[in-house]
Amino acid sequence: MATFGIVGSGIGGIALAIRMAVLGQKVSVFEANPYPGGKLCQIEVNGFRFDAGPSLFTLPQLVDELFSLAGKNPRTHFNYQKLPVICHYFWEDGTRLDTFADPQKTANEFAEKLGENPEHIRTYLQGLQTKYQIISELFLENSLHDYRTWTGKKALQGYMNLGKLGLFSTMHEANTQSFQHPKTVQLFDRYATYNGSDPYQTPATLGIIPHLEYNIGAFFPEGGMISITNSLVGLAKEVGVEFHFNEKVIEIITENKQATGIKTKQASYAFDFVASNMDIRPTYQHLLPQEKAPKKLLNQPKSSSGIIFYWGMNTKFDELGVHNIFFSDHYEAEFKAIFKDKSLSDDPTAYLHISSKINSNDAQEGGENWFILVNAPANEGQDWEALVKQTRENVIRKISKCLGKDIAQYIIAEDHLDPRSIESRTSSSGGALYGNASNNKFAAFLRHPNYRSAIKNLYWVGGSVHPGGGIPLCLSSAKIAAKHFQENT
Repeated sequence: MATFGIVGSGIGGIALAIRMAVLGQKVSVFEANPYPGGKLCQIEVNGFRFDAGPSLFTLPQLVDELFSLAGKNPRTHFNYQKLPVICHYFWEDGTRLDTFADPQKTANEFAEKLGENPEHIRTYLQGLQTKYQIISELFLENSLHDYRTWTGKKALQGYMNLGKLGLFSTMHEANTQSFQHPKTVQLFDRYATYNGSDPYQTPATLGIIPHLEYNIGAFFPEGGMISITNSLVGLAKEVGVEFHFNEKVIEIITENKQATGIKTKQASYAFDFVASNMDIRPTYQHLLPQEKAPKKLLNQPKSSSGIIFYWGMNTKFDELGVHNIFFSDHYEAEFKAIFKDKSLSDDPTAYLHISSKINSNDAQEGGENWFILVNAPANEGQDWEALVKQTRENVIRKISKCLGKDIAQYIIAEDHLDPRSIESRTSSSGGALYGNASNNKFAAFLRHPNYRSAIKNLYWVGGSVHPGGGIPLCLSSAKIAAKHFQENT
């Protein structure tokens, strides 16, 4: 039995720990915080519980797979429901639109509210499924840094369909060509934010992201998003993984270009193999200062971060569902502010995401808990105290206008995160939520690999490495790293 040490208990690190334990390794996970999950954790304020990180759950089979690998029935450990209504959309001019688990209902909604041809919308969504089938196995289940990935059958299929994948236009350009109404373009542009990118720069290839919602489904776990973390930590412990909380790693020990152990503030541990679930930049800067870092990769522009408000409301809002988006009227300027000016404009409320949870135990009786995410640039020393204050005022003004009532009077509990606190809590460089931005056509190839021969026996998982950020991709990073491990040992 080999020993395997993992730095960080984000969702990628937990998934890798389970996979390694199932393969017969003795696994130890080290976490600086007193809780697991990384960004996928929770906040409690005055009787309200908030999921602190991701609020959308897609591809739940990637979680189920981990239980099946361990010989467990997923349904006895972890359950979720498919949401019949995916999202409610609001514009200040009074336009409201819903999207549904049923693609035909979604197409009809676009026709009724925005005058789009319903068959055109349906064909568009079917086209997303075709593109996803072309590249998903290639991208989500294999390393792009392994030559064998590019010589297989799936790669050949990708080459033959290269022109269909949108590598040579931006997401915004593709959406403008696909839809009649600017609000439809705006709605589908927002999916660039799912990996912290700018639709005016990121390639149209990433237009496949909404396929996960519209053609597969959006889901909500019983007990909230935190139940993903809790159930997987429970599974990890069942298969023998040992967790070290409140034990910050200060060095990945290497000898002769090979990882040999982990040093924490409390002790040093020898391991046959090591993995980092920490953001790549602080990993190299703080844990591997003795090793040559891939500077070009580390200096890539960062993804967006966010200003996130957690509000406990003392009333219920019938017009809101689980997921709600309040759009800005000048969203192009907002993205320029986030990705070019590195600041926020006077009304930084583009793609304001309210997640109003559906668990009765999450809020005080008769109330709701709101998770409000406003896109923001990564931390580069901006005046966040002033930006948070101004953003709060803008958010309250915008939602109040859209809902026709002053929401400020209903806020009875409150907390917030901004890029500084996100960086502090999760060791994400600049508080960037998804590592490097995907704002050029080569972005997929510029993510850090899950294994580098430059430092043997060291693996990499999480949102800052291939294939990217978000729950499904972090889980996939663990799957790819485990595949590397099996092939190399």
